[in-house]
Formats: sequence, structure tokens, C-alpha cells
Amino acid sequence: MSKANKSNKAIKYRLYPNDEQKVMFAKTFGCCRFVYNQLLALQKQRYKDGESHLSKLKSNEFATRTLKKDYDFLKEIDKFAVSNAVFHLADAYDRFFKKQNHFPKFKSKRKSKKSYTTNFTNNNILIGKNVIKLPKVGMVKAVIHKLPKDDWKLKSVTVSQDSVGNYFASVLFEYEQEDIPSVSKSSTNAIGLDYKSDGLYMDSNGNKAGVHKYYRESHKKLAKEQRRLSRKAGSKKNETKSSNYFKQMRKVNRIYRKIANQRLDSLHKKSTEIANQYDIVCVEDLDMKAIGNKGFGNGKATFDNGYGMFLNMLEYKLKERGKYFVKVDKWYPSSQICHCCGSVKKLDLKDRFYTCDCGYTGDRDHNAAINILTEGLRILQSL
Repeated sequence: MSKANKSNKAIKYRLYPNDEQKVMFAKTFGCCRFVYNQLLALQKQRYKDGESHLSKLKSNEFATRTLKKDYDFLKEIDKFAVSNAVFHLADAYDRFFKKQNHFPKFKSKRKSKKSYTTNFTNNNILIGKNVIKLPKVGMVKAVIHKLPKDDWKLKSVTVSQDSVGNYFASVLFEYEQEDIPSVSKSSTNAIGLDYKSDGLYMDSNGNKAGVHKYYRESHKKLAKEQRRLSRKAGSKKNETKSSNYFKQMRKVNRIYRKIANQRLDSLHKKSTEIANQYDIVCVEDLDMKAIGNKGFGNGKATFDNGYGMFLNMLEYKLKERGKYFVKVDKWYPSSQICHCCGSVKKLDLKDRFYTCDCGYTGDRDHNAAINILTEGLRILQSL
């Protein structure tokens, strides 16, 4: 019998709350931000005073006992939302201590993401026909475009509001997934991908991704709306923001949202296509933040491509299919090695073609993709 592993999957639903429910969502967003900031201030003060850092459990006790006793409005919202705000700060500290993130910052009312997470217990959350039942909120109208399978267990729900004002519920499920037989490591159905700032990637077969440049295509329209925003009362520092300012801000955010949705859809289609077609995919383990640095002049192109997001999609989709996703070290000189004879030749960024003394001449990105494939297959065989 094949062994079953526990896996998680989330389904995101669009919510249409009534006015009363919108007020409750706003209260919960605000309370979670308040708890997060209060705990962050406490942890910083304890550090200054030479006291030990509060554990996740002690932090939760402080929030659910001390803060709720001092601030009655915290009793009006979902209790799990308060606890999860505590856990989010604890996770932020964990990532900081592991040198994965910067030190946690206080959350701003205007700039911070509006969201909260609640947990499933005693049927406090239900998904029905075009409705979702949430603790302290009740039945919220929703677009239920996809239902979970019968054996999926509901774990939690994250409610969020985007910059345009739309509400969403991301429902997390746990299910048992049977081990999928892995494809053979010696499979010849493999491909290498080399990052291209002007087209997502070039593969080892010489094909470009051919993705759309959504951000750059919308740049003129976006710039026009941003100029209008800059003329509204409230655009200057320390100036009171008018209602017209917020109306125009929503117009700008709608453009950003459309760009993001177009990019997400395109990357999902492209990553699914590759995951279905190939057994082994080899890529470079690149630092996309460094590549997107404005000092290199690649900021807009990197942002528009979403290559890091594309690789994340590709990795989990290949894993779900029992296939291999291999990362080659970013310092591997894929662009400088001739894939025909193995000789090394230093190239500048402006050199777009690789010409070797052995007689090979070709696109440098195509040559790099072939080298990434060769190195990736070598790494896979050594595992």
C-alpha cells in the first residue's frame, strides 16, 4: 500500500458582505493590527530593559488576558483572530532570528494589509451554497466557484480586503495525499530554463516564453491616473486626504490589480504547461531582489516578469506530479561555458551572442539554458 502524506491546499473565494459585516471586518482588521503593535512594543521594551523575549505561549496569554482586560473592544471580535495576530508576530521574529527577514515593523493603519485569520472548531465555519459562515460575522454572501472534496478537512480561513475594497476569504484545507511514484531520474524528458529580463526565460530547446509585458503595456494609463492623484488634496506630506483623493487612489489601485491578475493568470498557465510536458526542470537559483535592483536598470522588467513567482508555481506543480525541480547554484557560470566543448569565455552583459573557438556561435541565453540543463541533471544524479 502506498503511504499517505498530509498536504494543505487553499481555495480563495470572493466575499460580498453587507454594511454591518463590513463594519465587523474593519473592527477585526483594526484590532489585529492593534494587538500586533502592542506586542511588538512590549517585546522591544523588554529587550531594552534586559528582559527575556516572550515566547509564543506567553505572548498569547498577554494578549488574551491582559490586553482583553484593559481594552473591552477586543472582546467584540473573533478570539482566534487575536491569537493569530500574536502568532504572526512570533513568526516574524522567528524569521528575523533565522536571518530570513528584517526586524518586524509596526503596522500602519493606511499602508498595512487588511486581513485576519480564524480557525475552524465546532463547526464555527461553514461553506454553503453561495455563502460562508464566519465566527462573529455570520453568513456572508460569497461566490463559491469550487467546492472542497469530501475528505478535505477545513483548518482555517483568512479574510482580507484588497486596495480596491474587495473582500476575499482564503480557506485552508488539509487532506491526505498518497505518494505519487516519482519519475525516473534518468528520464530524457528534461528542460533547462535561463532567466531573461525581457521575456521571462529562454529554454534549452531555444524557445522564449513569449509572455506579455502587462506592467509596461499599462504604464501610460497608470501614469495618467497617478498624475491626477498627485493633484488631489491630500497628495502632499502631512496634508489631510480628501474624499476625491481616496476615489482616485482606488482608480490607480484597480489598474495595479488588473496587472497583477493578468500576470498571475499568465504565469499559472505557463508553469502548468511546463509541469505537464516535462519530467525534469532545471533552473538557476537566482536572487531576484538583487536582479530587480534599480541600479542595474532591470527593476521594471523583473517586476513585470514575476520570475520568482513563476519558479514557486513550477516547483509545487512538479512536486504534485512526482517530477523533479532542480536548482543550479547562482554562481555556476552558465553563460560563460560553451556547451559544445566546455571552454570558458568571459562575456559582458552587452554580449548577446556566444562565439567559441570550437566553431559554435549562438544566443548566449540558449547556450546558458543548455548548460543549466546539463548541470541540473548532474546534480539530480548525485542526489
